[in-house]
Amino acid sequence: MEKIIVVGNGMVGYKFCEKLIDSPRRGNFEILVFGEESRAAYDRVHLSEYFSREKPEELLLAPLNWYQDNHIELRTSELIREIRPEQKEVVTYKDEVFKYDRLVLATGSYPFVPPIKGTDKAGVFVYRTIEDLDAMRHYASKLKKDGKSKAAVLGGGLLGLEAANAAKELGLETDVIEFASRLMPRQLDEPASNMLKTKIESLGIKIHLNKATSEIVGEEGVEKLDFSDDTSLDTDMLIISAGIRPRDELASQAGLKMGERGGVWVNNKMQTSNKDIYAIGEVAFYNGGVYGLVAPGYNMAEVAVEQITGGDKLMIERIDMSTQLKLIGTEVASFGDPFIDNNEVATIVYENKRSGIYKRINVSREGEKLLGGILIGDSSDYNNLFQLFINEMKLPEDPEDLIIPSKNGKETALGSAMDYPDSAQICSCESVTKGAICGSIESGNCENLGDVIKTTKAATGCGGCKPMVADLVKATLKSMGKEVKETLCSHFKFSRQELYDLVKINKVKDYDEALNLFGTGHGCEICKPALASIFASIYMETANKQVTIQDSNDRFLANIQKNGSYSVVPRVPGGEITPEKLMVLGRVAKKYDLYSKITGGQRIDLFGAQLHELPHIWRELIDAGFESGHAYGKSLRTVKSCVGSTWCRYGMHESVSYAIRIEERYKGLRSPHKLKGGVSGCIRECAEARGKDFGIIAVENGWNLYVCGNGGATPKHAILLAEQLDDETCIKYLDRFLMYYIRTAPPLTRTAPWLEKLEGGIDYLKDVIVNDSLGIAEELEKEMQGLVDRYECEWKQAIEDPEMMKRFKHFVNSDDVDDNLEFVPMRDQKKTKAW
Repeated sequence: MEKIIVVGNGMVGYKFCEKLIDSPRRGNFEILVFGEESRAAYDRVHLSEYFSREKPEELLLAPLNWYQDNHIELRTSELIREIRPEQKEVVTYKDEVFKYDRLVLATGSYPFVPPIKGTDKAGVFVYRTIEDLDAMRHYASKLKKDGKSKAAVLGGGLLGLEAANAAKELGLETDVIEFASRLMPRQLDEPASNMLKTKIESLGIKIHLNKATSEIVGEEGVEKLDFSDDTSLDTDMLIISAGIRPRDELASQAGLKMGERGGVWVNNKMQTSNKDIYAIGEVAFYNGGVYGLVAPGYNMAEVAVEQITGGDKLMIERIDMSTQLKLIGTEVASFGDPFIDNNEVATIVYENKRSGIYKRINVSREGEKLLGGILIGDSSDYNNLFQLFINEMKLPEDPEDLIIPSKNGKETALGSAMDYPDSAQICSCESVTKGAICGSIESGNCENLGDVIKTTKAATGCGGCKPMVADLVKATLKSMGKEVKETLCSHFKFSRQELYDLVKINKVKDYDEALNLFGTGHGCEICKPALASIFASIYMETANKQVTIQDSNDRFLANIQKNGSYSVVPRVPGGEITPEKLMVLGRVAKKYDLYSKITGGQRIDLFGAQLHELPHIWRELIDAGFESGHAYGKSLRTVKSCVGSTWCRYGMHESVSYAIRIEERYKGLRSPHKLKGGVSGCIRECAEARGKDFGIIAVENGWNLYVCGNGGATPKHAILLAEQLDDETCIKYLDRFLMYYIRTAPPLTRTAPWLEKLEGGIDYLKDVIVNDSLGIAEELEKEMQGLVDRYECEWKQAIEDPEMMKRFKHFVNSDDVDDNLEFVPMRDQKKTKAW
C-alpha cells in the first residue's frame, strides 16, 4: 500500500484529498493529513462571513466524518517540524516520525507583517484564520467597554478591504491605510480604484492612500499610527493585511529548490526538486510566481493527483489571476491583463459616476480579441467577458457593445453561453468545461442543475459561475427537446407562474390546501413565502391572514434590524406630508426614543422599536391618518416625485398629484419582488423615475411611461414602453404591466432581470401591454381593479384584532420584554450596539 502524507489542511490540501478520493485511477493509498489548526479545512474565501454566522462549523468544507468515511486519517493541531527526504519521513513537533511514499506540501502562506516598530503591541492583529477573527472580536468588545471605537487596517488590497469590512461589522470606526496610490493596485487602474474608494467611503470607511506607516505608537496598546509624511492617525486597534508569504521553511530546511522570491520550486507536474515531494497552492513557486487565489491552487491539486495516480495532466503555463467578488457590498472583477497599454491595444471605458459603475476592456487593435478588463459596481457581465478572453474568441463588430448597457432590453453583444466552444472553462475553481457540463446532460447521467453540480462539481468553489452553469443546463435540455422545469422547490414541482394559475383556477386560499393538492412534504422557507405572495397577488390577502407562512419581516409587519429591534415606516404618498403629520412623527419618535431618518424614497423611517412597542406606535400613527408603508414586504414601496408644475418653473405637469394617485392605487400590491416608482414633472428627471421599476416622465403632450429599471447593486435604466399618454391611458398600461409581471415573474425577481429573461424583450412586452397581442389586456385591468378595491391597511387590521395582537410579544409564555437589546449614542440620536 502506497502511503501519501499531506502537510497542510487548508482549502488546497482538502481539495487534493477530495480529488484523490474521486479519481477513477485511485489506487490502494493510505492517506495521512496533518493540519496545524485545531479544526478541519474551512472556507477562507468567505472568512469575513464568520461574523454573521453562529458557528465556525458552518464554514467547514467537509465534516470530520467525511475524512473517516473516506479512510483519511486527519491529525489536527499537529505541526510538522522537519522533512527528511533521504529517509522519506516527516517529524512532528512531538518528535513522532512518519514514513511516506509521496509527500504533498500544502502549507499555504502566512500574513506578511512589515518591519514597523510596534507591531508587537496589544491590539495588533493579522487577518488570516478563524482564531484571528475570534481574537479581534474579543479585543473589540473590550475596547467598546472602555469607550473606544476606532480600528485601522494596514493594506488596501483584497484581504485588507475584507478586513476593513470585518472591523466595520464589529461596530468600529474604520480607516484603511494603503502604501500605493490606489486601492487593489494589482487588480484596478486609477479610475476603477477611485470609483471603489468613493463607494467604500460612502459606507463610512475612510481611505488613506500614499501612506507609509513608520511606527505603531502606544503604551499598553495601540494608540496611533505615525506616517513617514509626519502625519498620524489615532486608532485603538490595527489589523495588518499587507500581503502573504509562502510557508516554505520546511522545504527550505529540507534542501529543496526554492523560488527566487520564496516558495517551493515546482515543475508542471507539481513536483519539487525531489520527485516524490509535491507542492501545491500558495507555497508553490511555479512559472515565476506564487499565486494567492483559490482557483490556481485547486488546479495544482488536480495536477498532483493526476500525476500520483498515473495520469498525464500538466499545469498550464499561464496562470490566470482573474477574480470576481463582492467587497463591502460592491461588485468588483478583473480578468486578463487589466493594465496593458501599448500601440497594439485599444482601451474602451464606460463610466457612470452617478450609478457608481466603471467598466474597462482592453482589446487588440484590430478589435478581434479581448485581452483584459476591470468591472466596478456591476460585474454581471464578468462570466461572459472572461469566456471571451480565456478562449480567445472573436469579438463582435463593435466591441464597445460588450460593456455599454443595453438600451432595448434585448440580449446584449455578449451572446449566449451556448456559443462558446466545448473547451471553454466555465468553472475556474474546479476546471469544468462547457463540454463537461453539457455532456453530463446529453449522456443522460444528469437531469437538472442539481445533478450537474453534484456530478461535475461546477459552481462549488466561489460560486460565481453558477448563473452560467444554469443557463447551459437549460439550453442543453431545450436542445434535446426536453421540458425545462423551473420548479419552486423540492416540495412543489411547479414554477411560480404555474402555481399562480393553479391557485387561481382552483380557488385555493390556504397553504395547507395548496400543499395537499399540488405539493409533497411539509414545505420550506422557499415555498411558504412564495405561496403567501401568490395568495396576496390573487386575493389581496394581507400578511395577517396566514402568519405562519410569511417571511419574518411580514410576520411582524416590520423590518427586523441587526440587533433584533424593528423599523416603523408609514406611507407618505408621493413624498407629500403636512406639517401636522410631520409633528406626529416627531412626537412618536421622541416618545419611543426612535432613530429618525429621511429615506431616498421620500419617507421617514423610525428605527429601534421593540416588538411589543410596535402595536402602540402604530395605533398612534393610524389615529393620525397614517397607513402601513409596506417597507417590509415584497410589494409596492414608494412612488417618488419632484415638485412638478405646482412649484417648479420647469415643471410641465403636476407630478406630485399624479404620484400620489399612482401610489394610492397600488399601495399594498404584493408582487414577486419589491416595486418602486417615480413621477418626474419634466425631462430634467428630478424624481429619478428611470431608475425605478416603473417611471413616468412629463413631456409636452402627456406622460412617457418607462418600465423595468432599478437601482441597487446592478442598476438598470427603465425602458420606454409608451409615450405621450394621458392620465387614464398611462394608468391602464401600468395596470396591465404590473399584473403581467406579477403573473409571470419567478420568485424574488425584480422587473429588470425579469425583462432580460423575457423572450422577445421590450418589443414583446410592448405587444402584450400596448397592442394586446395576447388578448388579455381587459382581464389584466379587471384583476388589478379587483386588488385595488380589496386593499386593507395591514397594521390597522392587526391592532383592531386581539388575536392578531398576541404575536407582538417577545416571549410566548410571558409579557416580559427583551432586556438584551442595547443601543449606544450617535450624534443626537442612538444606534444599535454592535454584536
